[in-house]
Amino acid sequence: MGIYLNPGLESFKRAVNSKIYVDKTELISFTNALLGTEQGYLCVSRPRRFGKSMTANMLCAYYGKNCDASVLFEQYKISSDCSYREHMNQYHVIYLNMQHLLNKAIDAQKIGATIDAQVVSELKESYDKVLKLDDNHLSTVCSRIFESEENPYRGFIFIIDEWDCIFRELKGDTIAQKEYLDFLSDLLKDRNYVKLAYMTGILPIKKYGTHSALNMFYEYSMTDPKQLAKYVGFTESEVKKLCAEYDLEFDEVQNWYDGYHFRDCEHIYNPKSVVDAMLEGRYKNYWTGTETYEALKIYIEMNFDGLKDSIVHLLGGGACKINARKFQNDMTSFKQKDDVMTLLVHLGYLAYDEKTQKVTIPNYEIADEFVNAVEETQWDDVITAVNKSEDLLEATLRLDAAAVENILEEIHSETASMWNYNDENALSCTIMIAYYSAKKEYVLIREFPTGKGFADIVLLPKRHSSKPAIIVELKWDQSADTAIRQIKERRYEGVLKDYDSELLLVGINYNKKTKSHECVIEKR
Repeated sequence: MGIYLNPGLESFKRAVNSKIYVDKTELISFTNALLGTEQGYLCVSRPRRFGKSMTANMLCAYYGKNCDASVLFEQYKISSDCSYREHMNQYHVIYLNMQHLLNKAIDAQKIGATIDAQVVSELKESYDKVLKLDDNHLSTVCSRIFESEENPYRGFIFIIDEWDCIFRELKGDTIAQKEYLDFLSDLLKDRNYVKLAYMTGILPIKKYGTHSALNMFYEYSMTDPKQLAKYVGFTESEVKKLCAEYDLEFDEVQNWYDGYHFRDCEHIYNPKSVVDAMLEGRYKNYWTGTETYEALKIYIEMNFDGLKDSIVHLLGGGACKINARKFQNDMTSFKQKDDVMTLLVHLGYLAYDEKTQKVTIPNYEIADEFVNAVEETQWDDVITAVNKSEDLLEATLRLDAAAVENILEEIHSETASMWNYNDENALSCTIMIAYYSAKKEYVLIREFPTGKGFADIVLLPKRHSSKPAIIVELKWDQSADTAIRQIKERRYEGVLKDYDSELLLVGINYNKKTKSHECVIEKR
């Protein structure tokens, strides 16, 4: 076993021997079908903490020669696939962790030379009779080995982990980036020895004009994961099984870690956060500490044509339409708000709906990250609104309509400059932010379906909470009494009949002439 050539089973063995391992081995049946085809070039991008390296290690263990992977895979789903035995441990695997190789490079602008030196040195140890002393380029060495072998499955499988690290760490070094792309193109493009190339990263392939040199790759990303959607993270059914095994409430796990939606696929959950929640037995933000958090803080302060307004809208439970196609797949080439928002999708901070082309904040964990990031910016108006949210909830629970009106006036005065506060949707976003701290005790839902329409905002008490359920109906330039009457006439409260606690009806109206809020609260 080597570092780069056929690295063996150990890395994947650690994963399957862990206390929690969710079987994703069916991915192998997908890659098996692509071996030796034009589609056998995969660039799979997803955020940190979403299992990229584990998948890379799994493929190394399954395909690499000089070991017996059946000891790991026999108990998992792939073992029942008709292609399982045919391809297991039949190929030379070259595994490149680009983060490690970049760290070894003395000169980042010669990253290709570093890879050549490291990997060729190891290949020469195994193929000293085939290779010449002056064979120093990896593409030349692979060609020579390929031509010398008789095996019907001859050829190399390239597993490249953290392929995009040079674009994330050397953001402005375009010379190093172009040299790196040229190296990968020379190594992989139109080479008969490439049986499969599987690259992982956070970013899709860099768009670089004439340096779109890796155009043979098929991209599977957070904006379009295609057939690999169910491998992006844990599916809902997988999470339900874990909740039953570890005695955690599925609804709470769903609120904290769900939110990634892809076409023709179950909801997808952040796998590392789910595992941490299961092992610790509690729900909290496990996301902090990743390198991409710095990007969140930096990029939300770039107020490209209303970026701040959109972020606040998202914090209020709204959705924003973006054009993800223009993003250049790096962390510097920003020309408009949509570029930043698309980056946040790839970093996992926003969820993207391919059908509507809209983004949302996926769950409580990520909403917490946004609030943490906002606290370190100059967005004092947003922080003031969030900080007042606890007072607003307390005033609502004690039926103090006057106090609710006063707090809403304060929050509105802080947030009015962030968007045109001129319709019910803007009012709804403001109210959602105003009740932000209620997430500790409640599940907040906008546009709650009732059978006779939609309640504007519903606060559902969590199972451990003794708080009452709350229905909030909003009106624009009408009256709070009208809002209460609508709740009663459409019997919105009927959908909450299964809640044992009392129910509060809250009507809020904004008068655009007086620029004031009116509130009525009733207990049912």
